[in-house]
Amino acid sequence: MARSPTRDSIFASSYSSSGSLSLSFPLGSSSRRGSIDSFAHSPTSSTSRSQSTASSTHSDDDDAAATAAMSSSIEAQEDAYFSSNPPPRHLEEHAARAKAFIDLHAAAGRRVVLVTSGGTTVPLEKQTVRFIDNFSAGTRGATSAEKFLEAGYAVIFLHREFSLLPYSRHFTHSKDCFLDFLREDEDGRVGVRPGDDGKVRGVLRKYRKAKEKDMLLMLPFVTIGDYLHVLRAVSRLMGPLGPSGLLYLAAAVSDFFVPADRMSEHKIQSTDAVKSFKSTSDQNAPAQQKPQQKQPSESEEEEEAFDNFDASPRVPRSKRLVIDLDPVPKFLKNLVDGWAPQGMIISYKLETDPSILVHKARYSLDRYQHHLVIGNLLSTRKWEVVFVSPGREDRWIRAPPPASFGPKGWGDAEGRPLRADELPREDPDTEIEELIIPAVAELHDAHIKGASKKV
Repeated sequence: MARSPTRDSIFASSYSSSGSLSLSFPLGSSSRRGSIDSFAHSPTSSTSRSQSTASSTHSDDDDAAATAAMSSSIEAQEDAYFSSNPPPRHLEEHAARAKAFIDLHAAAGRRVVLVTSGGTTVPLEKQTVRFIDNFSAGTRGATSAEKFLEAGYAVIFLHREFSLLPYSRHFTHSKDCFLDFLREDEDGRVGVRPGDDGKVRGVLRKYRKAKEKDMLLMLPFVTIGDYLHVLRAVSRLMGPLGPSGLLYLAAAVSDFFVPADRMSEHKIQSTDAVKSFKSTSDQNAPAQQKPQQKQPSESEEEEEAFDNFDASPRVPRSKRLVIDLDPVPKFLKNLVDGWAPQGMIISYKLETDPSILVHKARYSLDRYQHHLVIGNLLSTRKWEVVFVSPGREDRWIRAPPPASFGPKGWGDAEGRPLRADELPREDPDTEIEELIIPAVAELHDAHIKGASKKV
C-alpha cells in the first residue's frame, strides 16, 4: 500500500441508502491505508401511459398531481437548506453589485452570462481549519469568461476565491509566473522582458477594455454554502433578461456537506492533543484534586494496540475522525423552473469513465430539463468535450491535433472519445474553449429565436 506522509487520507467511506456519505479519517499517524467503498445510483422507473382515452385522462391527472407534489417537495427542500445554512456576510453586497451590472447591460440590450468557476469547499468546522475540496483550478471557467467577452457578452464571473481569473490566468500558472515576464533595466526601471512584450500587451489590452467598458464583474466565493446563496441571488436578478440571460455552470460543486447544526464550532482536536491538554491540566491541579491513575482495561489496551499488517501500523479507533456528510440538494431544477426560468442554462458533467459519460450527461439533461450538458473526461478535458442537448445528436468538439501528428491527424479516433494513451504529451495549441464558446453562442441564438416565436 502506498503511504502518504503529509496529508490525512480517507480511511473508509460508505454510501447509505438515504444518500449520506460517511468518511473515516485516521488522525495522528503518518502511515495510513485507505479504501473507498463503491456506490451506485439506480435511476427510477417511470410508469407507461395507457393508450385509451379514459386511462389517458386519468394518467394526465396523476401526472399533474405528481408534478405538483414534486414542485412542492423541491420548494420545501430549497427552503429547508437556505434557512438552515446561513448566507455569507457579503451576500447583500454581491447582490447589489450584480443588480447594477445586470441593469446596465439590460438597458443596452446586451446579453449577460453568469459563469461559475472553481471548486467549492466543505468546511468541517464553523471556524474553519479543515475542509474538503473539489478538483478544480478554475481553468475552464476563467478561459470561458474571456471567450464570452470576445463574443460580446457581459460576464458575471462567480469564482472560487484565489482560483484562476480571466486574463491574469496567463501569468499565474507555475510555468508562466508573472515575475518571469519582468526585467530590471540598468537605471532601475522595471519592464517587460524583450520577446514577451507582445503577449503581455495583448492580454493587458483585452483586460483594460473589459474593465473600462464595465463588461466584467467578478464575485468570489469559498464554501458550498457561499456558492449556492450567491448563485440563487444572482440567478433571480437575471430573470428580467429573459432568454438573453445565459447561465454557464462550470464550477466544481460539492456533492456532500456538513450541515451547520452538526458542525463543530472550533478546530477538531485529535485524540493525542486532547489527552495532552487533560494531562497538563491534571499536573497543574492541587495534589488533593489530582485524579487517581487507573490501570487501562483490556478494551482500552486493544483500542490503542497496533498490528504489523502490511508493514503499516493499524490506526486505532480512538484516533479516527468519522464524518457524516449529507447530500447537497440538487438545485438545478430550482434554477430551471424558478430562479431563471427563461434563461438558457448550461451545466458541465465531469467523469473519469468514458463508457458512462454520455449516459450521465443525458440522464442529467432528462432529470433537470435544462438546455445543454457539456460532458468532459478528466484525462482528455483539455482536448475534447461533448455537447448533449435535447432534440440534437451528441456533438463532439475537439481541438486540432498537434503538428507532430502529421497528416494522419487523429486517425481512427475521429468520431469517438479519445483514449488517454492517444493524447499528445504537450497541451493543445488551441484552447478548447475557443471552440466551445462560439458553439454555445450559436445555441443561445437559437434559444432566443425560439423564445421570440412563442410570444
